[in-house]
Amino acid sequence: MAHQHSHSEGNGNRSRLLAAFTVTALFMVAEVIGGLLSGSLALLADAGHMLTDTAALLVALLAVQFAQRRPNERHTFGWLRLTTLAAFVNAIALLVITVLIVWEAIRRFYQPQPVAGGFMLVIACAGLLANLLSFWLLHRGSEEKNLNVRAAALHVMGDLLGSVGAIAAALIIIATGWTPIDPLLSILVSALVLRSAWTLMKESLNELLESAPSSVEVVKLKRDLTLNIAEVRNVHHVHVWQVGEKPVMTLHVQVVPPYDHDALLQRIHHYLHQHYQIDHATVQMEYQRCEGEDCSLGSSEHAHHHPH
Repeated sequence: MAHQHSHSEGNGNRSRLLAAFTVTALFMVAEVIGGLLSGSLALLADAGHMLTDTAALLVALLAVQFAQRRPNERHTFGWLRLTTLAAFVNAIALLVITVLIVWEAIRRFYQPQPVAGGFMLVIACAGLLANLLSFWLLHRGSEEKNLNVRAAALHVMGDLLGSVGAIAAALIIIATGWTPIDPLLSILVSALVLRSAWTLMKESLNELLESAPSSVEVVKLKRDLTLNIAEVRNVHHVHVWQVGEKPVMTLHVQVVPPYDHDALLQRIHHYLHQHYQIDHATVQMEYQRCEGEDCSLGSSEHAHHHPH
């Protein structure tokens, strides 16, 4: 029953993500066309911001899809790392788009271009409605339990600001005819895109380089193990990385020879799961102190002191 519930939940997340992705992608294209026809750089910048949402939704959709594929002999972790690679490529593309929009905005300050304020207002309002619809779709059901869906919802919420700004710029152009507000707003929206793209690139690059997840403090984890499990004397050779959303760990622990080896191993695994949400850990238990030159890698300085 638990497996069926998880499978049903995954299908629900996938359906909501697919609907939100479709809505966002269609209105992103509409904003590009509207920006080109109206001459509004702000609409093009907001379309760039919607591209960050589309990319985030696509990555979340791929993650849900590939998470259901079983690992095989060649891909022992499955295909979860593919979503990280997609996120990294998207981040690079977004940075390039942002540079091009800012460059065009600076040029327009010196060479103002006519902007059709009324047409711009219609497209900006449609974009706002699209974002509201996507946000509503993502906040139905079990999204609070899925990091990918929650991250996508945050991207869409951020894009609401860009749509509101484009509406404000269109109203100013209609009321006053002051077109410099268009490139000015495009730079402000580009700053939002730059922030999202930079965060996406940094997180995906850290995962590709197999850096420790930001949610796991290795030093604290080692100290906690020695303080909370009496038999553990020293923790070393700790390696933590992330595949998709799943943190993975290998570590060596020096322990007092236990009465029940399997029971102690189970307690260590339970502690890692309970306090650090690490479900996949390879624990090597040792009874002698590690004396090699590389034992300091990931060693626990807070280990219990014993005379040599």
